[in-house]
Amino acid sequence: MRILLIIFGTILTALLSASCGTVKTQNNGNANKPLILPADRADKPKIIAFGDSLTAGFGVAEKESYPYLLQQRLNADGFDYEVVNAGVSGDTSLGGIERADWVLDQDNAKILILALGSNDLLHGMPVDKMKENLRGILEKAKAKKMKVLICGMLAPSSVGVEYQRKFINTFTELSKEFKTELLPFMLTGVALNKDLNQADGIHPNPEGTKIMTENIYQKLKPLLEK
Repeated sequence: MRILLIIFGTILTALLSASCGTVKTQNNGNANKPLILPADRADKPKIIAFGDSLTAGFGVAEKESYPYLLQQRLNADGFDYEVVNAGVSGDTSLGGIERADWVLDQDNAKILILALGSNDLLHGMPVDKMKENLRGILEKAKAKKMKVLICGMLAPSSVGVEYQRKFINTFTELSKEFKTELLPFMLTGVALNKDLNQADGIHPNPEGTKIMTENIYQKLKPLLEK
């Protein structure tokens, strides 16, 4: 794990030096940016995949994004859910809380997959503020009686030991507070493998996205009903 964090930190440092490469931060004014959503089926229970570029499918085709692959996995296993891709590239926890009301206001929304925080890390946002924003999203999901899977992220030691500790622990602490399922690191088995990532070294390529989808699916299964 220590070696993983060191190498992962090198990747993040390179991205920060290039102003996060092709990942753009969402401005407050874009909080209502339209999303490409599948055709609404009010009769089907919905899984809201709420996140940033890893959810949106940055650099891959729509049919290679994890929400699309998750939908295929659910169909194959006989789970009658509709997966809604509510990912916005560059989104932070602030952007998430700003659009949470209308994203979660889907007919028959039953499960939330929350995968935000990576861009807060890239931009050095205070962890306490990120935690406050994520808590706000979770409170909204709780009010709607939605089940939740929180997808966590690692932080490198280059951001400072205290920041690293607080960042990583945030996802575990919120999961315990709200009694949710937790995937500590959604890129397990993908991060640092050049054969599974795009040229930027941080966004999964189609093969890497398949592994990330399986990571998410295994933690999601306890929340599913047939």
